[in-house]
Amino acid sequence: MPFGYNGKILRVDLSKKEIEVEEPDEYFYRTYGGGACLGAYYLLREMFPGVDPFSPDNIIVFAGSCVNGAPVPGFARSAIVFKSPLTGAIADTQAAGYFGPELKFSGFDAIVIKGKSDRPLYLWVHDGEAEIRDASHIWGKTTGEAQDAIRKELGDERIICACIGQAGENLVRYACVVNNLKHAWGRLGAGAVMGSKNLKAIAVRGHKKLEMKDRETVLSIAKHFSTNFMKESPDNIGLHNLGTSQYVIPQNEDGQLPTRNFQTGYFEGAENISGERMKDTVLVNGEACYACSVRCKRVVKADSPYKVDPAYGGPEYETIAMLGSDCGVDDLVAICKANELCNKYGLDTISTGGVIAFAMECFENGIITKEDTGGIDLRFGNKEAMVKMVEMIARREGIGNILAEGVKRAAEKFGRGAEKFALHVKGEEVPAHDPRAKGHLALMYPLCPMGADHVQAEHDGAFTPGWTPFFAQRVKPLGILEPLELSSIDHKKVRRFFYFQNVFSTLDTLTLCVFAFAPVRYFTLRELVELVRAITGWETSLWELLKLGERRVAMFRAFNVREGFTKEDDWLPERMFEGLLTGPRKGQKVDKDKLREAIDLYYEMAGWNKDGVPTKGKLAELDLFWVAEELERHGRYREG
Repeated sequence: MPFGYNGKILRVDLSKKEIEVEEPDEYFYRTYGGGACLGAYYLLREMFPGVDPFSPDNIIVFAGSCVNGAPVPGFARSAIVFKSPLTGAIADTQAAGYFGPELKFSGFDAIVIKGKSDRPLYLWVHDGEAEIRDASHIWGKTTGEAQDAIRKELGDERIICACIGQAGENLVRYACVVNNLKHAWGRLGAGAVMGSKNLKAIAVRGHKKLEMKDRETVLSIAKHFSTNFMKESPDNIGLHNLGTSQYVIPQNEDGQLPTRNFQTGYFEGAENISGERMKDTVLVNGEACYACSVRCKRVVKADSPYKVDPAYGGPEYETIAMLGSDCGVDDLVAICKANELCNKYGLDTISTGGVIAFAMECFENGIITKEDTGGIDLRFGNKEAMVKMVEMIARREGIGNILAEGVKRAAEKFGRGAEKFALHVKGEEVPAHDPRAKGHLALMYPLCPMGADHVQAEHDGAFTPGWTPFFAQRVKPLGILEPLELSSIDHKKVRRFFYFQNVFSTLDTLTLCVFAFAPVRYFTLRELVELVRAITGWETSLWELLKLGERRVAMFRAFNVREGFTKEDDWLPERMFEGLLTGPRKGQKVDKDKLREAIDLYYEMAGWNKDGVPTKGKLAELDLFWVAEELERHGRYREG
C-alpha cells in the first residue's frame, strides 16, 4: 500500500462519456511527483503538437501530488495543466483552498480529461467513484450559483466545486477556474479550456483517510510551524496580518508598484488601496486553506459605492495592483467589486487588469475612442470604467469581445502602434512585479515556459546586501552564501535564479505553497525533505526533490519547443528596456545586452543548447530520454 498517495488516476473522455482508472506504480510517482510535472507527462505522451487549445484533443489535467493533503500548512494546493488558449504554450496554474486535499480524500491523485461533450456536463467524484452528470441547468450561471445548485442537487454542503463562470463558457482566453468561490487557478485560460469542452465543474467529496508512513513526525513538524511562525518568520507574520496586500506599500515606496500600465512604479494613491487600509475599512475576516495556520486569505464586505459580497473573498496583492494602481484606480471598494466579479464570472484578475490598463493607455493615446468603447471614458483612474470593463470582457460585449482575446491579440486588432502598450511575454500579460527593479524577474519572465509568471522563483528582495540571518540560513543548503544587488543580472544572479527556479518548480510539482517554505517562509529545505520522507516512507533527499523540479522545467521547455517556440520568444516587452518615468527608481531599465548574455548563460546552466533546446544528455540525466526521442522525431534538434 502506498503512503501519501492513492496510486489511482481518473481518466475521463468527455466525447465518449467514458471513465477509467489508471494505477501507476511507485516509479511513476517518484519520477513525476505530481502537479505540474505529472500533467506535463500526459501532455507530452498523449497530445500531438499543433493541437488547437479549444480542440477536443487538448488534454486538461487536475493534479495533486504524492504528498498533498497531509495535515500540514502549505499542503493544500493542486495544479491544472493544459495547452493555453492565451499563449499556445504549456500552462500550469495552481490554487489552494480545499479542492486538492478533497480530491486526494476521494480516492484519486489526479484527473486526466480529454474530448468534448455535446452538452454541458459536470463531473462528480466521490469516495472512489466518479460519474458524469448533466449541467444544462447551471450553464450560464455564475460560479456561486453553480456551486449552490450542485451542492443542493447532491445533498452535501461540504462538496468542493471547481467551477467556471460565464467567462469560461464564452471562451475568454484568460478565463479561470475557481474553487469555493475564492481560490482561483488563475492564469492562462484553464476556464476557457473547460468551457470549450462543455465542462462546467468538477465536484469532489471524500472520506478516505490519508495514510502516512510516520504520522507522528508529520504532526510534530506541522505543530512546530503553527507554534513558531508568528515569532520568527517576518514574511509569514505579514501574511497572517494583512495577506499579500502587505506588499502594496513597500512596493510603492521602493518604486516598483505597477502604475498606469507600467509607465512608472510609484502610485500617489497607494495608501488608499493598501492592506492597512483594507484592514481598517472593508476587511471582515482572514481565512485559511486546508490545515494552514497562516490564514492569508482576505474576506471583504462593502455596501458603498459598490455592494461587495464576502462569499467571493477579497483581493490579493496582484489583484490590487493590476486592477488598482496599474489602472490608476485608488478606490479600494471598486477594486474589491472588480475582484468579486472576476471570481463570479471566472476571470484571471492579473490578465484582466493588464488588459484594461492596456486599453486605457490606448484610449489616452487616441488609438481607440469612445466610438470603440461604447461611450465609456476609458481613462486611467476611472473606477466605473474599470469595473464595467470586467463585466464586458466576461460577457464578450462590445470592446470586451476584443479585450477577451488578451493584450497580444487585441493590439494586433487595434493596430496603429497599440503593440507597444501590450505588455506580455509569449502572450501572457505581465503580472504586478517590475523586472526593471528585480533581476530575478528580468530573468523569470522571458525564461518561464508559460510566459510572464511571477512565481517561478523567489524574488530578490530578501537576498540583497543587509539580508537578515533568517533569510541567509534558509538558502545556504543551496550553496548560496552571499547577497546580491536587487536589479543585477550578472552570472551570480543567473546561478541563484537557476537554483531558486528549481526550488519553486519542486514545490509546484509537489503542489506545495510557497508561502510556507524556504527560501523566504518558515519551513526550511531540511524540513521539506523530512516531511516527504515521513509522508511517503521514501528514503529521499534534497537532491532527489530538486531533480523533480528540474525535470518539470525541462519537460515544459520540451513541450514548447515541440510546439515551435524558439529562443526569440524568450524576451521582455519593449517597455522594460525604457526607464521608469517617476518615483524612487526613475530612469531604471533592463539592459538588453546584459539580458541576452544572462539568458544564454542560463541555457548552458540548464543543459540546453544555443537554440534553447534541452540536450539529449540533459534529458537522459533527468530520466527523460523518451522526451529527447520525441523532440528528435519532430525535428527539433538542428544539425551543426
